[in-house]
Amino acid sequence: MRIDKYLWCVRYLKTRNMATQACKKGAVRVNGDIVKPSRDVYPGDVITLRKNQINYQIEVLDLPPSRVGAKLVGLYRNDITPKEAFETNELLQYAKSYYRKKGVGRPTKKDRRDLDDFIESPEDEIE
Repeated sequence: MRIDKYLWCVRYLKTRNMATQACKKGAVRVNGDIVKPSRDVYPGDVITLRKNQINYQIEVLDLPPSRVGAKLVGLYRNDITPKEAFETNELLQYAKSYYRKKGVGRPTKKDRRDLDDFIESPEDEIE
Protein backbone atom coordinates (compact mmCIF):
# COMPACT_ATOMS: atom_id res chain seq x y z
CA MET A 1 0.00 0.00 0.00
CA ARG A 2 1.24 3.51 -0.82
CA ILE A 3 2.49 5.60 2.10
CA ASP A 4 0.10 8.48 1.38
CA LYS A 5 -2.87 6.12 1.29
CA TYR A 6 -1.73 4.40 4.49
CA LEU A 7 -1.46 7.68 6.41
CA TRP A 8 -4.94 8.61 5.21
CA CYS A 9 -6.38 5.16 6.04
CA VAL A 10 -5.08 5.20 9.64
CA ARG A 11 -6.39 8.76 10.11
CA TYR A 12 -3.14 10.63 10.66
CA LEU A 13 -3.98 13.05 7.85
CA LYS A 14 -7.42 14.21 6.84
CA THR A 15 -7.17 13.75 3.07
CA ARG A 16 -4.97 11.86 0.65
CA ASN A 17 -3.97 15.14 -0.89
CA MET A 18 -2.65 16.35 2.47
CA ALA A 19 -0.74 13.08 2.85
CA THR A 20 0.76 13.48 -0.61
CA GLN A 21 1.81 17.07 0.14
CA ALA A 22 3.41 15.99 3.42
CA CYS A 23 5.47 13.39 1.55
CA LYS A 24 6.54 15.91 -1.08
CA LYS A 25 7.63 18.39 1.59
CA GLY A 26 9.81 15.76 3.27
CA ALA A 27 7.73 15.47 6.44
CA VAL A 28 7.39 11.69 6.09
CA ARG A 29 10.18 9.16 6.56
CA VAL A 30 10.08 5.38 6.40
CA ASN A 31 12.84 3.60 8.30
CA GLY A 32 14.79 6.90 8.40
CA ASP A 33 14.60 7.67 4.66
CA ILE A 34 12.61 10.54 3.16
CA VAL A 35 10.07 9.01 0.80
CA LYS A 36 7.88 9.90 -2.13
CA PRO A 37 4.10 9.46 -1.87
CA SER A 38 4.21 6.35 -4.05
CA ARG A 39 6.54 4.42 -1.71
CA ASP A 40 5.00 1.14 -0.52
CA VAL A 41 4.86 0.33 3.19
CA TYR A 42 4.94 -3.12 4.70
CA PRO A 43 4.23 -4.53 8.17
CA GLY A 44 7.22 -3.85 10.41
CA ASP A 45 8.13 -0.50 8.84
CA VAL A 46 8.59 2.49 11.15
CA ILE A 47 7.11 5.74 9.81
CA THR A 48 8.15 9.14 11.15
CA LEU A 49 5.62 11.88 10.42
CA ARG A 50 6.23 15.54 11.32
CA LYS A 51 2.88 17.14 12.03
CA ASN A 52 2.14 20.21 14.20
CA GLN A 53 5.80 20.42 15.30
CA ILE A 54 5.66 16.86 16.67
CA ASN A 55 7.58 13.92 15.19
CA TYR A 56 5.09 11.06 15.37
CA GLN A 57 6.59 7.58 15.12
CA ILE A 58 4.28 4.86 13.85
CA GLU A 59 4.99 1.16 13.52
CA VAL A 60 3.01 -0.55 10.77
CA LEU A 61 1.31 -3.68 12.13
CA ASP A 62 -0.93 -4.54 9.17
CA LEU A 63 -2.32 -2.93 6.02
CA PRO A 64 -5.98 -1.84 6.14
CA PRO A 65 -8.22 -2.66 3.15
CA SER A 66 -9.52 0.93 3.11
CA ARG A 67 -10.01 3.88 5.50
CA VAL A 68 -10.91 2.51 8.91
CA GLY A 69 -12.91 3.86 11.81
CA ALA A 70 -11.15 5.52 14.71
CA LYS A 71 -11.77 2.53 17.00
CA LEU A 72 -10.12 0.10 14.56
CA VAL A 73 -6.96 2.13 13.91
CA GLY A 74 -5.09 0.29 16.68
CA LEU A 75 -5.24 -2.94 14.68
CA TYR A 76 -3.13 -1.47 11.89
CA ARG A 77 -0.57 0.73 13.64
CA ASN A 78 1.35 1.07 16.89
CA ASP A 79 2.14 4.62 18.03
CA ILE A 80 5.67 4.64 19.47
CA THR A 81 6.02 8.43 19.73
CA PRO A 82 8.09 9.37 22.80
CA LYS A 83 6.25 11.38 25.47
CA GLU A 84 8.98 14.04 25.40
CA ALA A 85 7.74 15.15 21.96
CA PHE A 86 4.34 16.08 23.39
CA GLU A 87 5.89 17.79 26.43
CA THR A 88 8.05 19.94 24.15
CA ASN A 89 4.96 20.95 22.20
CA GLU A 90 3.21 22.03 25.42
CA LEU A 91 6.20 24.20 26.35
CA LEU A 92 6.09 25.82 22.91
CA GLN A 93 2.42 26.67 23.42
CA TYR A 94 3.23 28.40 26.72
CA ALA A 95 6.05 30.38 25.11
CA LYS A 96 3.79 31.59 22.30
CA SER A 97 1.04 32.81 24.59
CA TYR A 98 3.41 34.60 26.95
CA TYR A 99 3.62 37.96 25.21
CA ARG A 100 0.21 38.59 23.66
CA LYS A 101 -2.90 36.49 23.47
CA LYS A 102 -3.88 35.07 20.11
CA GLY A 103 -6.14 37.34 18.08
CA VAL A 104 -5.27 40.54 19.95
CA GLY A 105 -3.29 41.89 16.99
CA ARG A 106 -0.80 44.73 16.89
CA PRO A 107 -0.32 46.99 19.89
CA THR A 108 -2.57 50.04 19.81
CA LYS A 109 -1.62 53.62 20.66
CA LYS A 110 -3.04 53.07 24.13
CA ASP A 111 -0.86 49.96 24.57
CA ARG A 112 2.22 51.93 23.45
CA ARG A 113 1.47 54.77 25.86
CA ASP A 114 0.93 52.31 28.70
CA LEU A 115 4.30 50.72 27.89
CA ASP A 116 6.00 54.14 27.80
CA ASP A 117 4.51 55.02 31.19
CA PHE A 118 5.64 51.68 32.57
CA ILE A 119 9.18 51.98 31.19
CA GLU A 120 9.73 55.54 32.43
CA SER A 121 11.89 55.43 35.50
CA PRO A 122 10.91 57.28 38.70
CA GLU A 123 14.18 59.28 38.47
CA ASP A 124 12.98 60.98 35.28
CA GLU A 125 9.83 62.19 37.00
CA ILE A 126 11.75 63.67 39.98
CA GLU A 127 13.91 65.98 37.90
